[in-house]
Amino acid sequence: MSNFVAEFKRRVDKRQVKIAVVGLGYVGLPLAIEFVKKGFSVLGIELDKDRIARIKNNISYIADVASGELKKAIAGGKFNAGSNFSILKQADVISICVPTPLKTKYSPDISFIKNAVHSISQNIKKGVLVILESTTFPGTTEEIILPIFESRGLRHGRDFYLCFSPERIDPGNAKFPLRKIPKVIGGLTPEATVLAGAIYSKIVTKVVPVSSARSAETVKLLENTFRLINIGLIDEMAMMAHKMKMDIWEIIDAAKTKPFGFMPFYPGPGVGGHCIPKDPLYLYWKAKHHGFSSRFIKLASNVIFDMPGYVVDRIEQILKKDGLAPGNSRILVVGATYKKDIKDLRKSPALDIIDILQKKKSRVAYYDPLIPYLKIGGINLKAIELTKENLGKFNCVVIATDHSVINYKFLLKNSSLIFDTRNIYKNIKDKKIIKL
Repeated sequence: MSNFVAEFKRRVDKRQVKIAVVGLGYVGLPLAIEFVKKGFSVLGIELDKDRIARIKNNISYIADVASGELKKAIAGGKFNAGSNFSILKQADVISICVPTPLKTKYSPDISFIKNAVHSISQNIKKGVLVILESTTFPGTTEEIILPIFESRGLRHGRDFYLCFSPERIDPGNAKFPLRKIPKVIGGLTPEATVLAGAIYSKIVTKVVPVSSARSAETVKLLENTFRLINIGLIDEMAMMAHKMKMDIWEIIDAAKTKPFGFMPFYPGPGVGGHCIPKDPLYLYWKAKHHGFSSRFIKLASNVIFDMPGYVVDRIEQILKKDGLAPGNSRILVVGATYKKDIKDLRKSPALDIIDILQKKKSRVAYYDPLIPYLKIGGINLKAIELTKENLGKFNCVVIATDHSVINYKFLLKNSSLIFDTRNIYKNIKDKKIIKL
C-alpha cells in the first residue's frame, strides 16, 4: 500500500477529508446528507437555482431526505451548497451525480457529465479522488472522463484518482435506504478502487470492488436491463392472457409459489422513473458501436414503450361496449406519478396515457393526492377532488398509479366503470372492475 493511500485512509477514519457532491438531485442530495450523518464535511454543487434556494431555506425537494435532516446538516456547519465550482479546490473527494438522459430513444446524452468534468478539472487540488455515480455506458470513465483531465496536463495516480460507482438508489424504498445498499466500485487502478472503498465503507454496510471502471459501469446496466426485459415479458404475457381470456394476476400469484427458479414481475401501464426506461438503452447503444445488436433490450423496450398506447386501446374497447367513442367520453386517470407514494413525474406512463387520450379528444381529468396540478408538455390540468359528485361524471376511471392513501373502496362505490392497471382490486369480483 502506498504512503498516499495509507494516509488517505487514516484521514478518512478521522473524518478529515472533505467531500463534494456535484448534482444535488435524487442521488446526490441523499448521498451528501448520508456523509454528513457520518461526520464528514460536505460541499454541494447544483446549477438549478430553485434547488439552491430551497436548500438555503432548509426545504428538501427529495423524498428520501427530510427537511429536518437537511436543516440539521446546514445548521451544524457540515453541509454547504452553491453553484460555484471553485469551492471544489477544498475537496478531497468529488462525487459526480448529474443526469444522463437520452437524446433520442436509442442515443445517450452524457453532456451533463462532460460539462461537470470540464468544470471539475479546472478546480481540483492534487490527489483528489473523483467518483462518477451517474449511470452511463461502459467505457465512459476511461474513454471520456480521463482524457478531459489529461487534456489539462493532469496525470492519473499523481494528480488525481478516478473510479466509477453506480448509484443504486430506489426512491421512497424505506426497506433499502442508501446505507443498506452495497456499493459497487471500479477504479481505473487498484489504488483508486481502494480509495473509493475507504470512503464508501463509512456510509454503506458493504463495498463490492470489481476489476475495472468498465465492469462497474456495466453492473448497473445489467441490473436494470434484467428488470426491463422481465417487465417487458410480463407486459406481453398480460396482453396475451387478455386475448386468451385469462387472469394474468392469478397466474403470477400461482407461479410465484414455486420456491426456486422464478421471480415475480407485474404488468402495468408502462415504466417511468430515472432508470428502467433509459439505462438499458445506454448498453444497447454502446453494444451497437461494437457491432452487436441486443435484440432482447430493443424488444423489451419497445413493448414497455407501447404500454400506454395499449392501455388507451383497452379503454376504447371498454367504452365501445357502452356505445361510446373517445371523443364523447369523460375519463378520470387516478395517479400521475411514475411510482406509488412517490412525488416524481419523470417519464410517468400516466402522463402518456393522459396525452394520448387528449389527442383522441377525450375529456380527461386526473386525481393524484401528491400532485396538485400538471403543467408538462401538452398537459395543463388541475387535480380534481375525489367526491361522489365528481366520480359520477366519468364514463371510466383508470387506475394508473396505486398510491396507498387513495380510498379505493370509495372509488369503487361511486364509479360506474374502473380499468385497473395495478391489480388494486385483487380478489374483488365486481362487474364494474376490468383488469389489465
